[in-house]
Amino acid sequence: METPIQKQHVVFIMGATGTGKSRLSIDIATRYSGEIINSDKMQVYKGLDIVTNKITEPEKRGVPHHLLGEIDPETDFTTQDFRHHALSAIRWVVRLNKVPVIVGGSNSFIEALVEDPVSSFRSKYECCFLWLDVSLPVLCSYVEKRVDQMVDAGLVDEVRGVFAPKADYTRGIRKSIGVPELEEYFEAEMRVENEIAENLLEAAISDIKSNTCKLINSQLRKVYRLKKEVGWPIHRIDATTVFEKQGKEAEDAWEEDVLQPCFKIVGDFLKKSGPVYGAIY
Repeated sequence: METPIQKQHVVFIMGATGTGKSRLSIDIATRYSGEIINSDKMQVYKGLDIVTNKITEPEKRGVPHHLLGEIDPETDFTTQDFRHHALSAIRWVVRLNKVPVIVGGSNSFIEALVEDPVSSFRSKYECCFLWLDVSLPVLCSYVEKRVDQMVDAGLVDEVRGVFAPKADYTRGIRKSIGVPELEEYFEAEMRVENEIAENLLEAAISDIKSNTCKLINSQLRKVYRLKKEVGWPIHRIDATTVFEKQGKEAEDAWEEDVLQPCFKIVGDFLKKSGPVYGAIY
């Protein structure tokens, strides 16, 4: 008779950029004794913390993170690389008797992990998929303001630090939105009049905003495909009200519209148990 093997539980937090996935991951990891595995394909690299919008140390609230700012920025980190490193991190977290919480907007990474036939991920792990969603017009307006805040925080100087003439913007961290858009400005700023340089900078910032909104649309299409075509049981959490309010009202909306339903979903998910026959670790 085959030995029954208990499936381990893994929580995935998906959604477009800017929706609050990192914040939610911290809340869930804190409540359910979890550790976080980053699945954002730009945040895996070292450097460009402003451009890639990495979570700060105070925001982590002591929760351990894996695959966040660990990879050489000059290398090309592939879906296969992510699958290998993520599986290793998941096994590590499980051995600690903690919950792996995988969070990020790179759905191609998540799909490569979950649907990989070689590792037989689904035969070993129960998956809970949370999709943090925000109305598209509201989200695009928010990320445009966030780009301005990133510029105020030093985005341009940060990118200048990795700028190289004729650099390859198809590899490594230079693929990040915010890097290729500034190339023309950096090439021209020292040899043109200030007014022309300022116009080039304004155009670059406008392109960063536009390309971020295009990224959001692409991310949403991939989530819809995973839900409708691939058939993943994804729980959609509408966080729009959080972005429509400010101050205490926004915090109350986060608690009521995001945390309470997510805690209910994850809590019920983690209570599920039952042996899986034939699974091999």
